Amino acid sequence: MTLTAIARRSETAARPLASCDPAGAPGPAAPALRPTRDGDGLAVASFVLGLVGLLVMNILLGPAAIVMAVLALVRSTSRRGRALLGLALGIADLVVLAFLVTGNGVVAWNFGG
Repeated sequence: MTLTAIARRSETAARPLASCDPAGAPGPAAPALRPTRDGDGLAVASFVLGLVGLLVMNILLGPAAIVMAVLALVRSTSRRGRALLGLALGIADLVVLAFLVTGNGVVAWNFGG
């Protein structure tokens, strides 16, 4: 093998794989799935945290749900509706917290009499 053949071989190995059509013509490179996948996970997590935050620890889970929903929307998640619902639930957590603080004067739940 000559030096040029080795250089060509390493050059083709270093190129990213591109998608091809049935005729074999190279097409655009496949999109990276990592940011969308991370955004999807953040959207689901914000929804769950917002939902749980309506019942317990809304002082912590509400802002966490809001931050995760905004990050999911910035990363252009495919689950946009779930991210928006997580954002709305996070805001609802803070509204419930505000009502509890103004009604009881403390940041605590009171189930008893």
